[in-house]
Amino acid sequence: MNNKVDLADIQAFAAVAELQSFRAAAEVIHLSQPAFSRRIDKLEEALGVRLLDRTTRRVTLTAVGRDFASKTRVWLDDLDGMLMGLGDVVARRMGEVTIACVPSAVYYFLPQVVKRYHERFPNIRVKVHDASANEVLVAVAQSDADFGLNFIGSQEAAEIEFKPVLAERFVAACRRDHVLARRKKVSWAELGQHDFMSVGKTSGNRLLMDLALANVPDRPQCLYEAKHVTTLLGLVEAGLGVAAVPSLAMPGKDHPTLVSIPLVEPIVSRQMGLIKRRGQTLSPAAQQLYDLLVATRSARPRSAPAASKIQSGQ
Repeated sequence: MNNKVDLADIQAFAAVAELQSFRAAAEVIHLSQPAFSRRIDKLEEALGVRLLDRTTRRVTLTAVGRDFASKTRVWLDDLDGMLMGLGDVVARRMGEVTIACVPSAVYYFLPQVVKRYHERFPNIRVKVHDASANEVLVAVAQSDADFGLNFIGSQEAAEIEFKPVLAERFVAACRRDHVLARRKKVSWAELGQHDFMSVGKTSGNRLLMDLALANVPDRPQCLYEAKHVTTLLGLVEAGLGVAAVPSLAMPGKDHPTLVSIPLVEPIVSRQMGLIKRRGQTLSPAAQQLYDLLVATRSARPRSAPAASKIQSGQ
């Protein structure tokens, strides 16, 4: 057996073992598919064993490959842990982090954090899986994402650990030319006097609002429903009515069309936090991104201050 095994060859094998696709793994490693295939062939030749069975349609691990994949993953994570604190060496690390995230949080601060992360770790690929709160929870629980950013967590799934990051309140979204646009605050009952739009009943945001408004007389009745908050904002911008949305979802104060007004009677807010599987040890690359997001806990939404009468997720 040829004992000359390169770190780059092991990284390539780890990528294809995880992704089960030469094309996807080659993209992560930043190689052409032919160059990537040569790297895997070289590793198998050096080890004297076949690690992968591959056809034009699929890639599967051999029995030896499965055992080698589990050992290389642990070894690479340990190596990453050592290198993460070694100054310029970290800039050359390669890998991938997947974060599942509700869309409103993506809109607010995730891009800024990912930008800082990329500046520090330019070769680590970040995949953002933007989905509903329930879908984010499932993605983390099933290990389809390293961790998540969500407003539901440990109360809904015992195996999930929830770390609060920030609280945000619900606000009324309307056009700048709407009669409510100059108000400093508006009650839910007043909001219901206008064409009102909301996310559907399967949404975590809708459940939170319904619980908070259960005893509110003249609560708003939906004229339009949409699956995503971002869709609601598009309908508001088109002049179809007003909506109640988390403040994180709203654009900045300089937006040419949309404006947000704090909602009162009652004040409704939600707790946004990071979720991961309880007892899970994140890979060093994922832990670095997780820590950057934890550091945002002192941040506040761009809209009104975050009161916390109604919260979900802790």
